[in-house]
Amino acid sequence: MNSQIPLGSVIQGSLTKGLEVRLHPDVSVEDMRVGKFLVVQGMRSRFFCLLTDVSLGCSSDRIIANPPPIDDDFLRDVLAGSGTYGTVALTPMLMFTPTATNSDFSTLPIDTAKDTSLGSLQAQTSTDMELLPVKTIPAHFSQVYEATEHDFRSVFGWEDDPFRRNFSIGQPLDMDVPVCIDLDRFVERSNGIFGKSGTGKSFLTRLLLSGVIRKDAAVNLMFDMHSEYGWEAMKEGKQVSTVKGLRQLFPGKVVMYTLDPESTKRRGVRDAQELYLSYDQIEIADLKLVSSELGLSEAAMDNANILYNEYGKSWIMRLVNMTNEDIKMFCEAKQGHQGSISSLQRKLMRLDSLKYIRSACPHNYIDQLIQDLAAGKNVIIEFGSQSNMLSYMLATNMITRRIHSSYVKKADHFLQTKNPLDKPRQLVITIEEAHRFLDSSIVHQTIFGTIAREMRKYFVTLLVVDQRPSGIDNEVMSQVGTRVTCLLNDEKDIDAIFTGVSGGANLKSVLAKLDSKQQALILGHAVPMPVVVRTRSYDAQFYREIGCTDWEDQPNEEVYAAAEIAKADLGF
Repeated sequence: MNSQIPLGSVIQGSLTKGLEVRLHPDVSVEDMRVGKFLVVQGMRSRFFCLLTDVSLGCSSDRIIANPPPIDDDFLRDVLAGSGTYGTVALTPMLMFTPTATNSDFSTLPIDTAKDTSLGSLQAQTSTDMELLPVKTIPAHFSQVYEATEHDFRSVFGWEDDPFRRNFSIGQPLDMDVPVCIDLDRFVERSNGIFGKSGTGKSFLTRLLLSGVIRKDAAVNLMFDMHSEYGWEAMKEGKQVSTVKGLRQLFPGKVVMYTLDPESTKRRGVRDAQELYLSYDQIEIADLKLVSSELGLSEAAMDNANILYNEYGKSWIMRLVNMTNEDIKMFCEAKQGHQGSISSLQRKLMRLDSLKYIRSACPHNYIDQLIQDLAAGKNVIIEFGSQSNMLSYMLATNMITRRIHSSYVKKADHFLQTKNPLDKPRQLVITIEEAHRFLDSSIVHQTIFGTIAREMRKYFVTLLVVDQRPSGIDNEVMSQVGTRVTCLLNDEKDIDAIFTGVSGGANLKSVLAKLDSKQQALILGHAVPMPVVVRTRSYDAQFYREIGCTDWEDQPNEEVYAAAEIAKADLGF
């Protein structure tokens, strides 16, 4: 499609409901797809718009009542464009307005008016184009054009911009031009990656984290529940193949810790560091988070507070070693409930099955982890076989609470000294199954709810990965700065994505029409306007594009796949 030929004319609309555009007779309605970018040329401004709906219209009800016969091509051609026509609904997202004296597009030379690209307007008029939020709409019969590569680059920038940390996340649905996100804006607020199972959330997460690591926009702490980010992970498809993990792509910038050393070694990871936690590091708030997994009642938690007040950090070990007589004597002296304490004792014994829990740890692994983050290392904590929800939620909350506490002290010290050398590194904490931590009933008891509400006050933000955004507290969702959303089918989940988003109702149709693979709607703080992209592939070409060569020393995916097929043929 020629971007210099107008596609249609604005016939009506409003600032709140968007624009209705009637397509010209020579433009096929089938070329108009939800999520497409179009530019409306006004008298003083140019409007960058997102196509949100496509419909058919006719000039008379008699045409609908008596449509032309199926074999009458001549009558259909006569009616097309006059009696019958296509319309599209556009939502203006941004407007470009010249700020110099030549502020009226109608005064531009004829040759300039024909070239609708932003780059041409800038070059020929020598005026600065200011990117503004939409506060007005174009007049009747303003012409609509295909967005050009210049338009995309002017809005989303380019990856090699020397003044901004841009990262290409993908391309528009119908153009071969990169769509970039601003990584500095991305990491300064909490963000979310959403989508139903199988839509590629894990690949998107690897993609974004690769950009953050490559551009040094922040350090990452990744709680790798299913062991698929640090080292090789299986790639979906009929053939058996793998993709590289972040540790393989950035060996000098990524450190791996494991809560299950045996499982990690079986996967071929040779240099992962062990990480253990002890009973005296578990606090009441940690148990409240996993109370449903452990089956703890409110009475049990009340008695846990009594035990903590009496024995301090060693209360769990003291409780586990108590006999029935000891529990009875304790309840008589401290007014505890014997049945609740006995039940609490039995249920806390389940923690013995967690491989990373020790009675005592002579080495403080969390302090070591904090030192790695302070040195600019990105940390991935692999769970291996310890990936059940009890294990994941307990370890994640324990570690994050201590890291956040450390960052609060560092931020307070920086605020006092104003010394740039004391400024903490921006930290992004990535968690999966985020609704488990950010549900309305428990969000005020978890450190993750605190971090999400604080935004970047203490230089710590979240990257939440989840398939049920409706399970996340509305207050927390409203604080999520950038939302990268793959296909969602549930109405509640779709509504949750647009919590706190102005004009979100117009974008619901866009989200509902995404493909199930390699498409995403990106909106929020890190992009100038909502955009639908074909997400960048995470493959050997991507490894080369980001300048990582160490992966070439690893087994090739195709070789690995061929070996697996050969084994199957031989009956292994």
